[in-house]
Amino acid sequence: MPTPSARPTSAASPSVGFGTLLRSNRDVRLLWGGTIVSLFGDWFNTLALYRLVLDLTGSETALGGVFLTKLLPLALASPIAGVLADRLDRRRLMIGADLVRAVIVLGFLLVRDAGDLWLLYTLAAAQIAVSATFTPAKNAVLPLITRPNELLTANALLSATWSIMLAVGAAAGGPVVDAFGTDVVFWLDAGTYLVSAGFLLFLRVPPRTVARELGGVVRSGLRQVADGWRYLRQRPAVGRIALVKATWGVGGGGLMFALALLGDGLFPSAGTTGIGLLFAARGLGTGLGPVLARSLFRDARRWPTVLAACVVASGLGYLGIALAADARWVVAGLVVFAHAASGANWVLSTTLLQERTEDDFRGRVISTDWLLATLVQSASIFAAGGLLEAGVGLVPVIAGLALLEMAAGVAWGLAVVPAERRSTDGTGG
Repeated sequence: MPTPSARPTSAASPSVGFGTLLRSNRDVRLLWGGTIVSLFGDWFNTLALYRLVLDLTGSETALGGVFLTKLLPLALASPIAGVLADRLDRRRLMIGADLVRAVIVLGFLLVRDAGDLWLLYTLAAAQIAVSATFTPAKNAVLPLITRPNELLTANALLSATWSIMLAVGAAAGGPVVDAFGTDVVFWLDAGTYLVSAGFLLFLRVPPRTVARELGGVVRSGLRQVADGWRYLRQRPAVGRIALVKATWGVGGGGLMFALALLGDGLFPSAGTTGIGLLFAARGLGTGLGPVLARSLFRDARRWPTVLAACVVASGLGYLGIALAADARWVVAGLVVFAHAASGANWVLSTTLLQERTEDDFRGRVISTDWLLATLVQSASIFAAGGLLEAGVGLVPVIAGLALLEMAAGVAWGLAVVPAERRSTDGTGG
């Protein structure tokens, strides 16, 4: 079992390769295997929900509701989820989350007409709320099952897997939904959660002291969440990195919503396949970005500048999409570019948070990172839906959100990069 240092440093030793990591680290292999299976089902599920809502209602607002129910519950549940990740056995927490989600997704089989939309939203919210407990536990476990020179590679591997499964699941999921209907997809997704739980059963995590009692978990949890926020305030080097995903989300949330509508309009005769194609391009980009960033930017001291540049580049890609909105394959290429930048931003910022945070607070810090990002993305989706409902065209909405994202990236960079340089020089926190 690898025994990581208290605070690994990305720049201290060269990262191992993907092949070496998978050959030598059994626990990363298990976590990776479960991730592959469950993500494949999740992306099928996501496209099925988009199709189901569009078929039942034909409403852009109703589709926006699906995006919000996949983000807001994550934001609301993340603080308590982070506490649970710090107080409970993380492996058991992940297995329990998989089993509960397998049951929840079968509930989508009961959604049959527009009158059942409330049930769809409720189940989607429940699925995401349970997922909120899985993610900080997984991210908090990763530094414990890797060596210092494996952590960045492991993060890039899991991010690339998310991206590849998005690309494969979206590309394959669209035709599957169109050919076999949504019910088949929901059964498939439930099965993938069970397989993921099977992988995690054999995961070995170093022992740690966990809470024996969970009485008053919400009340005590909220107190500990306050401690987590205080941790960020008292450690500026951690706090400023915890803001960068939210910075991307200022425009990024609404742009994800717009991407589904754009795919449905660019390929009107392709059904769900049109949405799937653009989401597959998104997956390809988010897969390439972390791999390229890992190769090009090995010195962690440069990462804050890279993070700011990635936010700006992602917005620039979507500005190009707005200008070339009728050129299908140009749009697809720009989606790849925009999400290569956002994917690099995600992995580098997550790695910095893991490295800079003490283990006892890691789950809460990661969940706070998610909380900030999802709240901002939810607000962005809500704003985009309101503009579309008011009659503003899809292309102007995309252009406006892209410019907003670029401005946010510049502002974060101007505020953070000088502080990071002072910290590196020993003159700042």
